Amino acid sequence: MAVTPLVAPARSPEEAIAWMETLADPTRLRLLRLLEKHELGVAELVDIVQLPQSTVSRHLKILADQGWVASRAQRTNNLYRMAGDEDAVARRLWQWAREQTASWPSLRHDELRLRRRLAQRPSAQAFFAGAASQWDRLRAELYGRAFQEAALAALLPGEWTVADLGCGTGAVAAALAPHVARVIGVDQSASMLKAARRRVAGHGNVDLRRGDLEELPVESGTCDGALLLLALTYVPDPAAVLAEAARILRPGGRLVVVDLLHHDRDDFQREMEQVRPGFETAELAELMAGAGLEGVRCQPLAPEPQAKGPALVLAAGRRPARDKKKGESR
Repeated sequence: MAVTPLVAPARSPEEAIAWMETLADPTRLRLLRLLEKHELGVAELVDIVQLPQSTVSRHLKILADQGWVASRAQRTNNLYRMAGDEDAVARRLWQWAREQTASWPSLRHDELRLRRRLAQRPSAQAFFAGAASQWDRLRAELYGRAFQEAALAALLPGEWTVADLGCGTGAVAAALAPHVARVIGVDQSASMLKAARRRVAGHGNVDLRRGDLEELPVESGTCDGALLLLALTYVPDPAAVLAEAARILRPGGRLVVVDLLHHDRDDFQREMEQVRPGFETAELAELMAGAGLEGVRCQPLAPEPQAKGPALVLAAGRRPARDKKKGESR
């Protein structure tokens, strides 16, 4: 690839201001951080930054015109990468911009999508794998994908009671019902529970209850597992909700939480009427530990290809099997 160095010849005042103002845009800064270490096509960048192709192309042209990015043709596509930075002025300006933007939540979401896109790229090994390279596609065409989720669900102990907290329309409760002894679904919305009752009508082991997550209508120590899926961002006191979820677990019982990774999409938060813009991984892990759970693991999840919302975070922990104060089994 022919790389145009970021040299800074003598510029007129107008040219110098235009060159520096190129970095005065959050989208262009996000693109440059992605292109600093990776060569990416427009379609990949569109998927990663979740913006229209016309917007991404317009910003790439501005960056190219000012010498910040270079491109090369590959078949019918153009691949972009940050141009060389031999010029000391450009190096200092970019280093300052990187430091000032390092804490942006959107950059972590970009990084997660970038990893997923890079993992999807075909490798030389996959290219020469012959029939094996077609197996995933063929298997999906012949048998679908639902059997994978069913197989994973079947790993659950069949005698378990599982609480689906904030169960909504009952999709998860219906999926769990064939694999465990009992499912308790809790939601505060009468409309959601009405839809859930229709969905689980064929499952006699699903018990749906109306109640608040901060005060669960479930007896203490009666559940082997509990799920909180996309529920914590809607409550004003997540610590209280996690404490309640821990309360209903038997000793050794497990709680799994999936919710939004902290983001800066104010429009999304308003549209979804969420109380908070997600959680940092360390923050959620601390909340789980504060609820008395141990063995807490917390990690971000890469967004699925068609997902338009923020990235997610998964956390899991268990209620201690023994009372730490008394050293006795509960």
